[in-house]
Amino acid sequence: MDWDLPQLRALAAVVDHGTLEAAATALHLTPSAVSQRLKALERSVGAVLLRRSRPVVPTEPGRPVLRLARQLEALAADVEASLGTASAGPPEVRLAVNADSLATWTLRALAPVAGQVRVTFLREDQAHTTEFLRDGTAMAAITSQRTPVQGCTVEPLGAMRYRPIASAAFAERWFAAGVDAEALRRAPVVVFDSRDQLQSERLAEAGVSADAPPVHLVPASTQFSEAVQLGYGWGMLPDLERRTGPEVDLSSVPGSVLRTVDVALFWQQWALHTTSLDAVADAVRAGAATLRR
Repeated sequence: MDWDLPQLRALAAVVDHGTLEAAATALHLTPSAVSQRLKALERSVGAVLLRRSRPVVPTEPGRPVLRLARQLEALAADVEASLGTASAGPPEVRLAVNADSLATWTLRALAPVAGQVRVTFLREDQAHTTEFLRDGTAMAAITSQRTPVQGCTVEPLGAMRYRPIASAAFAERWFAAGVDAEALRRAPVVVFDSRDQLQSERLAEAGVSADAPPVHLVPASTQFSEAVQLGYGWGMLPDLERRTGPEVDLSSVPGSVLRTVDVALFWQQWALHTTSLDAVADAVRAGAATLRR
């Protein structure tokens, strides 16, 4: 196929901005012109590429076309930066990353390249960050998925160790007789969001249903840790996180049915090289030296 760059740019803009009208404003076009480009692209491909919801989302056939649009956009931005003709500043790299990595080591790792690359962080659970790669939203991802997404490469980074942590006062109240299944059915637990399986998997290992204990949902890494330290409940916290105050590692309590867990992390990126993407990849590799090997 002969791909039309303005048509691909219109596709990416509509997905980025959520509506045809917002994309038209960003592209300095009329909504009618954007609509015509999308219809022409769909005729060329022979498939509907967008679901006209609010916000607009790509269809299954639209995902690889969107990924192509992103890749061409990235290559063009890289060339423009090399020629000194870039009008929108440094090239952008969209990186999908789990909240704990972002809060503990990734932000620091990418600081050295912040002057030459615009990094857009897309936060998602480590088991689901590759979804952004599949639909072309992200150029790279820090993920727990070792199987590469089609069109991507993968390499190991290391692992983050998580421990079941509770405040000293909480442990004394709920686990005075030990960390067993009966205590875990009653003791409140802190969960990041509906996709956070770290706590429910530990409960299942102990023979406890995830629906049994009271649950506090705290969807932000710093506040999640703070909630645990304040005694809302117990939760799985990463070793890399800086914490203050008295706490108890529940896996170290004699006879405990809870254990520590290492979550392996991998770097997945598009199977192409640009100066900006390579710089981000190198910075992530260097920063991952803080992970367990």
